[in-house]
Amino acid sequence: MAGEQITAGKGKKTVKKGTRQPVRLYCKGIVLGYKRSKTNTYATTTLIKIDGVRTREDTSFYVGKRCAFVYKCKREVRNSRYRVMWGKVKRPHGNSGVVRAKFRKNLPPRCFGGPVRIMMYPSKI
Repeated sequence: MAGEQITAGKGKKTVKKGTRQPVRLYCKGIVLGYKRSKTNTYATTTLIKIDGVRTREDTSFYVGKRCAFVYKCKREVRNSRYRVMWGKVKRPHGNSGVVRAKFRKNLPPRCFGGPVRIMMYPSKI
């Protein structure tokens, strides 16, 4: 096991305490903008580019996962200046690994190009 050391001889195990790194339970992504056509924009659907995802087949793992847009505010609510807008990855968009996501409230346009977190839950495995 990690951080475990076995000494030779009588078969004693001495457990060595190691410093554990925090585990990140999300993938990073970038908000590209709203789904749109030539003239219309559909603000209810947001396009997200996930890091490390390059093909349409790779996006199938992320369909159904929760996504969070975390932002900082001026006024403190419940001892925190951070707030979250939650959404869900709905389906792929195109062939280059972009996904469509729907948020409970539409993301504001000022967040385009900003970071979004794609959580590793709910799991389909």
